[in-house]
Amino acid sequence: MTSVLDTTAIGKVQRPRRHVRTLTGYLPEKDSEGKEKWPRGEEKVWKDGLRSLDTGVSSITKSIVNHVQTSLARQPHEIDNFGAYQAAALSVRDNLIINWNETQLHYSRTAGKRAYYLSLEFLMGRALDNALLNLGLKQQYTEGVDKLGFNMEDLLAQERDAGLGNGGLGRLAACYLDSSASQELPVWGYGLRYRYGIFQQLISPDGQQLEAPDPWLENSNPWELPRIDVSYEVRFHGFAERLNDGSGRAIWEGGQEVLAVAYDVPIPGCNTRNTNNLRLWESKPKRGFDLNSFNAGDYERAVESSNSAAAITSVLYPNDHTTFGKELRLKQQYFWTAASLADIMRRFKNIGRPITEFPQYVSIQLNDTHPTLAVPELMRLLVDEEDVPWNAAWDIVTETFFFTNHTVLPEALETWPVPLMEHLLPRHMQIIFDINLLFLQSVERKFPGDRERLARMSLIEESVPQNVRMAYLACIGSRKVNGVAELHSELVQTTILKDFVEFYGVSKFGNVTNGITPRRWLDQCNPGLSRLITTTLNIEKSVWLKDLTKLEGLLDYVEDEDFREDWAAVKQANKERLAHHMQVTLGLNVNTEAMFDVQIKRLHEYKRQTLNILGVIHRYLALKSMTPKERKTVTPRNVFFAGKAAPGYYIAKLTIRLIVNVARVVNSDPDIKDCLNVFFLPDYSVTLAEVLIPASDISQHISTAGTEASGTSNMKFCLNGGLLLGTVDGANIEIAEEVGPSNVFFFGHLTPAVEDLRYQHVYHPVPVEQKSPALARVLNEISSGLFGDSVYEPLLNTIRQGDYYLITEDFDSYIEALRMVDEAYNDRTEWIKKSIRTTAKMGKFSSDRAIQDYAQEYWNIESTKVE
Repeated sequence: MTSVLDTTAIGKVQRPRRHVRTLTGYLPEKDSEGKEKWPRGEEKVWKDGLRSLDTGVSSITKSIVNHVQTSLARQPHEIDNFGAYQAAALSVRDNLIINWNETQLHYSRTAGKRAYYLSLEFLMGRALDNALLNLGLKQQYTEGVDKLGFNMEDLLAQERDAGLGNGGLGRLAACYLDSSASQELPVWGYGLRYRYGIFQQLISPDGQQLEAPDPWLENSNPWELPRIDVSYEVRFHGFAERLNDGSGRAIWEGGQEVLAVAYDVPIPGCNTRNTNNLRLWESKPKRGFDLNSFNAGDYERAVESSNSAAAITSVLYPNDHTTFGKELRLKQQYFWTAASLADIMRRFKNIGRPITEFPQYVSIQLNDTHPTLAVPELMRLLVDEEDVPWNAAWDIVTETFFFTNHTVLPEALETWPVPLMEHLLPRHMQIIFDINLLFLQSVERKFPGDRERLARMSLIEESVPQNVRMAYLACIGSRKVNGVAELHSELVQTTILKDFVEFYGVSKFGNVTNGITPRRWLDQCNPGLSRLITTTLNIEKSVWLKDLTKLEGLLDYVEDEDFREDWAAVKQANKERLAHHMQVTLGLNVNTEAMFDVQIKRLHEYKRQTLNILGVIHRYLALKSMTPKERKTVTPRNVFFAGKAAPGYYIAKLTIRLIVNVARVVNSDPDIKDCLNVFFLPDYSVTLAEVLIPASDISQHISTAGTEASGTSNMKFCLNGGLLLGTVDGANIEIAEEVGPSNVFFFGHLTPAVEDLRYQHVYHPVPVEQKSPALARVLNEISSGLFGDSVYEPLLNTIRQGDYYLITEDFDSYIEALRMVDEAYNDRTEWIKKSIRTTAKMGKFSSDRAIQDYAQEYWNIESTKVE
């Protein structure tokens, strides 16, 4: 006899569902007196073997050498800078793990409420320097690696940026994780472990953006802990059969199953032992290699399931211009939310409370619409697997989730075709239809007979094919909804979610203005300014880093000439650092005596990099028309661009091509080289931003009014003493309110005028030549081939015809604002005063403040300190 496989059971759900999972998160058993029992072996032997933090130089060097010898299997004569970085990183990680273990045990013992931050992006940046600064061990490790014959700066440069994000959405999430740990809040992040990031940006000889894989994991990642024993099965496709017992339950079977395997990244807090966690999921096949197909000679089929599963977490934001790309994106979103909710549910069950108390112990923040599938997934878990009645399950769901909206652009509001959802996630489509019916019935009761309102508020857009409106699903499935700047939150309530405000009332909707962590975006990226602030204010650095309002003390030194000289010297040193970086990495020479004008953002029409480069061309043409004597009176300016365009975004990629070719022409013109230079820095990253931001004199945040939700790069530049040139949009408004209108440079039309102007463009168009002759000349010069072959007509036509983002309306005002910047910059004393005042008034924009807003006003969680 032998054991026999029941082939009919393959792919069917076994109830009750059980997971094989790690023992982490469980507490020691207790004896009859309530004391914790030692689990196994001799307690003294165990405790003698438990290590403490390495904080002294001698113990640090011993730890690093140990990792060289054992973890890397190298000898002292074989180690190079990269090997030394790996060993130092593993040594620092040891300290993080000790604190991480204590933190998780503390959270389990207190059994309090936790919050979970679901974000498809976490743009973390390099980890070593950040960890050392938060641990307070930068000086000791610097001295230790020096004793071992290495330089800390050389080691820091070896680390690759983690390929886990792209833009402001991911950087905001990273700042919030840092602040949660620093504020001692029990918060975990959940994301995906992308094998190749978004892409590595390359620039072709003719200026085009090219995309290559970003193999950031090729040399392993010392900052992650593989949790091979933490895995969950995630199902796609198959069929869902409703049960006819009145419970609303269904059984979802068949289809494809993949495994979600956890990788943990410790997130250290500043000046605290609290170390939170970022859990990333990697997709793996449940049954990988098909040996039968391989033996039959069908080698492609043998690895088909492995490749299909691995593709889910291969790349961030796969191009969705194809059917395969759309399906892959939806797979990513469900895979991530399903694994995260299974993990959260498992952790909740460990504390032994009834399922009805789930919202009393769990809050889940949806960072934009990407994790919205968590709403029907939690309904599925509660109804189908926990046997919770539908209405009770919906009450739990709507008390658990919180939704942050990041856009008011209609085209950016995520929707998914109903046929795709039915094909990939049949059970979830059933649940969404049920949610929609019950919701619309409640809307009809409040607004009887208003069929247009029902159509507007339906979760299902009646297009061909039908689409699921994910922002609406996130809205009705959440307890509260927030925007990320005061203007943005107001626009959310008065435009895209206006009907929902009228239905629910305004109390469901709020605002949490974005914030940034000063640990990375001042102390780490601008150590010279950090030292100057610390010595000037005469307070511990750890104090003002966790209470940024302390910077207001700098206002007392605005009239201090010596302090202003020190401030200017720091800025000059940062400009020279950027120039050195560009010379070493790109072979470009940069005039450090010129004004540094910076715009670094992902490429998008609403962010208006196009307006910036058109302004550069206008300046170039004006300079060419001057005499040499007149040019000597002009303020020299270096204009820096950096940012990636989505692979399928043709107009954005054409903008990059124009920028690169304008730079080629301008920088090679001997008449202009002392007055104007233009640079496009490829493959923008957090690390590159850390060099660019401290060097800026002026930064540009010039989105069409009403289109930028908040922005966070504006906050980073201002915190580092760079002045702001921008439109009255997003967080620019609140920055101006804090620093004072005399310290910013505003231009352009205001939000209330935007829709009327667009209406005029469509129904009463005025030629560019009449509206702005200066802009017309710039466009004509581009069309004439001044900057290479005339491939730019599709880009120029977006301005000449329709001009949705109001380039023609704002161009003359923008040029005048640039003139005002030149004039102000020439008064060096007053400019430095403006710079100091700007930094001093940035306290409101700390992510520590923002995360406390979420903790107190939304999640209802409390700080809990690890001793």
